[in-house]
Formats: sequence, structure tokens, C-alpha cells
Amino acid sequence: MWFIIGIVLGALLLGLIMYLRSKSISLTWYEWVIGLMGLLLLLFTLQSFRGSFAELEPYAAYIFLLVTGLPSIILLAIAWQLSVRRIRKA
Repeated sequence: MWFIIGIVLGALLLGLIMYLRSKSISLTWYEWVIGLMGLLLLLFTLQSFRGSFAELEPYAAYIFLLVTGLPSIILLAIAWQLSVRRIRKA
């Protein structure tokens, strides 16, 4: 599973970088950091969610999804909004 996730994430990151270069868009360092933190937290959430279900603890899985999954989505949305607003402003 992690091999496939790694391939998909690598392809998506490569596609994002190619898209940004073709449109001459540059992101600031903190947009990259916030986005990377959100992505890593989302991967951590997915792994723990799957692990909790494998250990037959569905309540813990759903709580973990709420406690770490929601902040990861918020971080990704913040990074996206920061970049979109800065690009529209320019």
C-alpha cells in the first residue's frame, strides 16, 4: 500500500511542480512548509486510521480521524488559500 501511495504522491508532486513552472507561478517558502506539514499529517492520519481498524478498534480510528485528519485538511486549505490569494493579488 505505501509503495503505491509513494508513487502517486511523487507523480502528483512532479505534476504540481511542472504546472507551477509552466504558469510561471512561484510559491513562498511558508506555503511549501504548511502544505508539506498538512500532507505529512494526512498520511499519518491514514496510516493510523488503517492500523486502528486492523487492530479492531473502530472507535479509536474514527477519533484519530477527527483529531488529526481535520487539522491536516485545514493546513492544506490554508496553504492553498495563501497561494491563490497571493496569485490573484499580483
